Amino acid sequence: MGQQRGAATTDRIVNAMTVDVEEYFHVTAFDGVLPRSRWDTLESRVCATTDRVLRILDDAGVSGTFFVLGCVAERHPDLVRRIAAQGHEIASHGYAHRLVYDQTPAAFRADVVRAKAILEDASGTPVLGFRAPSYSITPRSLWAFDVLIETGHVYDASIFPIHHDRYGIPVSPREAYVITRDAGSLVEVPATTCRWAGLNLPVGGGGYFRLLPYAWTRFGIDRVNRVERRPAIFYIHPWELDPEQPRLPCGLLSRVRHYRNLHLTESRLRRLLRDFRFAPLRATVSALPRSRPERLSTAYALPYLW
Repeated sequence: MGQQRGAATTDRIVNAMTVDVEEYFHVTAFDGVLPRSRWDTLESRVCATTDRVLRILDDAGVSGTFFVLGCVAERHPDLVRRIAAQGHEIASHGYAHRLVYDQTPAAFRADVVRAKAILEDASGTPVLGFRAPSYSITPRSLWAFDVLIETGHVYDASIFPIHHDRYGIPVSPREAYVITRDAGSLVEVPATTCRWAGLNLPVGGGGYFRLLPYAWTRFGIDRVNRVERRPAIFYIHPWELDPEQPRLPCGLLSRVRHYRNLHLTESRLRRLLRDFRFAPLRATVSALPRSRPERLSTAYALPYLW
């Protein structure tokens, strides 16, 4: 387990380390400029970059949750087995990296069922968690929760409680909560934000980890741990540690979001693992009913969204 070097008051807080396993060309920003028919013609780098993440976590003594794309697991089942063999949780990122709100419920069901079966076959472990590509469970796709419950998922990590041009449910609670539907219930674990000046500001990783100074991430996670006394959910993609990846054509905004500061990600990640404690998301979810029973014993309703 990574060693905590922050304030003594945060020593007992264990955050969740999560990795979204996908190729550099799977990113949503390239959907309009790179036909999916070309995916099989491009250089695959996901095994090398994921192995790099695995080495970094191993150096720090940290286990995490790897949300693996089904199409990656289908092409590289040995990668999934390596991740599981090193003690990490295998969870689902769907099969084809399609935005949830661009699919029909039937297509989404087929996608997640296919991914779950491939991942469970490769890893030999049950897949309990799901994270939508680009956090694409939004007010347009809340029906996805019914599908996830019906297909045997126990928790979801697809909501980002912020305003964004591609994703976000700003009115979502910032803490984990239970979503109850006719088919059953599941735990929603939103991406971590820091409440500041009346706004939810993202501090949980991804592009925000690369684009903004490391001090912002450290401040935000420390504040969530120390002031709110709850764990943060951190996420990263293996391609974010790959400054040598091929450059693909895209607009200026997407180019900045995808390529900026790739060369800094590894050193920042190693520093983060020294500054805070981390574990798989499943462990964090399992601990929540004991630490916050009043939150998780009641279905947390968003009636104006359903």
